[in-house]
Amino acid sequence: MKIPRRLQATCDKRPERAAWLGRLTDTLASLERRWSIGVDDPFDNDDVSCAWVAPATRADGTPAVLKLGMPHLEGEHEIQGLRFWDGNPTVRLLEADGDLNAMLLEHCVPGTPLRTLPEPEQDVVIAGLLRRMWRMPSKPHPFRPLSAMLDYWSAETLAAAERWPDAGLVREGLRLFDELARAAPAETLLATDLHAGNVLRSEREPWLAIDPKPFVGDPAYDATQHLFNCARLGLEPDDLIARMADLSGLDRDRVRLWTFARAATEFRAGWNDSLMTIARSIAP
Repeated sequence: MKIPRRLQATCDKRPERAAWLGRLTDTLASLERRWSIGVDDPFDNDDVSCAWVAPATRADGTPAVLKLGMPHLEGEHEIQGLRFWDGNPTVRLLEADGDLNAMLLEHCVPGTPLRTLPEPEQDVVIAGLLRRMWRMPSKPHPFRPLSAMLDYWSAETLAAAERWPDAGLVREGLRLFDELARAAPAETLLATDLHAGNVLRSEREPWLAIDPKPFVGDPAYDATQHLFNCARLGLEPDDLIARMADLSGLDRDRVRLWTFARAATEFRAGWNDSLMTIARSIAP
C-alpha cells in the first residue's frame, strides 16, 4: 500500500497517528468490500498531509474519491459538515463511516485546483464559496465553537514561549484570539480551511470546495485561510485584506485583526521573518 510522503511525515510525529497508519491496509480492504469499490494509488502531492486520498470506482462504474482521514482535532467533524452543506458548494458525500473517518466523495472532473488561476481571480471564487457556506445549522448540532481550535493553537504557542521572536506581538495575538472569538458580531458554520488548494473545478458547478474543517464562529476568521495562501499578503497586506473583506461582505477591521493574530501566534512550522513582517505591518 502506497503512503504519500507528507502523510507519512505527519503520522510519524504522534503515536496515535502512526497506529492509525498501521491499520490503513486493513481499513482499505474492509471498505472496498463494504462499498463495492475499486481503489487506485493515492494522490501524492503537497496538499496530502492529513488523509489518505485516492481515486475510486463504484460498482456501476461511477468515479469517486475515497478519503481516509487521519485523527486530528481540526478534521473531527468533516463528515457532518459535508452532510450539512450537501454539495452546496462542496463535493457531495456518497458514503461515510464516522468511526473510521472514511468518506466516499464525489469525483470532481476535471479536478483542476483553483490555485492554477491568478490570485485576484482566486479571491473572487473563494469569497463566493464562503458566502454560500456561511449558514447556521439548527440545534442540536455536533459542531464545536471556533474557540476550541484557537485554544488548542494557543496552548501550542504558550508551550513554545522560549522561541517567541517578538513577545509583545505574540501576546497581543493571543489576546486577540480570545477577544475576537468572544465578541463576534455574528456566528455561522465556518469552513476554516478554504484556500485555492481546496477548491477544484467540476462539471456540476464551476468550482467545488473540498476538505472543510467545520467550526462555529466569526465569518471574518474564514477569510484568513485564503490570505495566508496568497503571495500578495507579504507584499500588500492592507490592500489584500480590504479586497477580501469587501468581496466577502465582511468588516475590514475584523479580517485585519484575525490576520494579525494568526501571523503573530501560529508557530507550528516555526516562526519566520515573513510572518512576523506581516504581523508588524498590520499590528493594531
